[in-house]
Amino acid sequence: MQQEPIRIAQIMGKMNRGGVESVVMNYYRAIDKSRIQFDFFVDEDSAFPQRAELEKAGAGIYFLPPYSRMWAWQKRLYELLRHNNYAVIHCHINTMNFFPLFTAWRARIPVRICHNHSTAHWGEWKKTLLKYILRPLTRMAATDWFACGEKAALWMYGKKAVDSGRVIIVPNTIDTGRFIFDSKQRSSLRQKFGISEETLVVGHVGRYTYAKNHEFLLHVFACLLQKVPDAKLLLVGEGECAEQIQECLQHLNLEQSVVQAGPQQEPAPYYSTMDVFCMPSFYEGMPVVALEAQASGLPVLFSEAVTGEVLVSDQAMRIPLEKGPEFWAECLYKLAQQKKDRTQAGACVANAGFECTQAAAWLAELYQQKAKRG
Repeated sequence: MQQEPIRIAQIMGKMNRGGVESVVMNYYRAIDKSRIQFDFFVDEDSAFPQRAELEKAGAGIYFLPPYSRMWAWQKRLYELLRHNNYAVIHCHINTMNFFPLFTAWRARIPVRICHNHSTAHWGEWKKTLLKYILRPLTRMAATDWFACGEKAALWMYGKKAVDSGRVIIVPNTIDTGRFIFDSKQRSSLRQKFGISEETLVVGHVGRYTYAKNHEFLLHVFACLLQKVPDAKLLLVGEGECAEQIQECLQHLNLEQSVVQAGPQQEPAPYYSTMDVFCMPSFYEGMPVVALEAQASGLPVLFSEAVTGEVLVSDQAMRIPLEKGPEFWAECLYKLAQQKKDRTQAGACVANAGFECTQAAAWLAELYQQKAKRG
């Protein structure tokens, strides 16, 4: 008789269209479901565009009260964890992982994984202060420490833990085949947005949040327009900073030069539409969009907040934000002049270990080892 797959409780918080959701979904699509199955714990006020796909694939879906109702959230989570008798819980909400990890300890879940996907920045001082308060408690509540990359690992667990091998790096991965450059999609979307084939298009994919630093991006683009007056900026995303971004856009008189495509469940065609990708983030973990952009063959310009681990293309650069918008605009212009065959770019991402099929097999084995320990 075939053995039932091991079910892993995945604590997601809100499931919208963010980077963490993309990472977990990439692993889920590629993992051997005869060995491992995921149960997703999702805040009920999520947009949850992945729901139909997950239901079709046999994932468990459990809704929790909104995170703002913390006591109700923890009570419901405790009830579900006790009822389902998991060996492994895997938490993806960074320093806020303390709350589900503590609840899992109360529910006697033997393997409690804290997975950190981000860092912090004092520009968001209230949020960052809370992160520093919760960080040691989160570490105590977990039995296993995961991170998406070295920067995220160092921030959450410290150099001693990283150097000792206590922290397991679970890299953000993608299905490189989904992001192969497509000239037909490029032409179709450019036609949709009224952009000619010859127009230089700068792109960004990411939620409208403080961390992504959209206002700096708009200032960089304003400087680039002085050199390339007909250039366009293509923004894919949405978020709580939309109003501030709109005000900045109007202040810089960029309304006719910026295309806001909104959030997209399938961003691959938008990368094909772009000519160069810009990501001036204040802080990051290991952004999956950095891999997606490079898999599409885009030259990419990142701030130093983006870990060097994701620079896998010879067309990728990191520079400090302190260099200012004019310097960034000059770098973008130079990168955009590099004309290469974009259709073969996925190989550099796969060769660097960021192809989800290979990584998912390794993660399945890791889960099985953890479940046996539990």
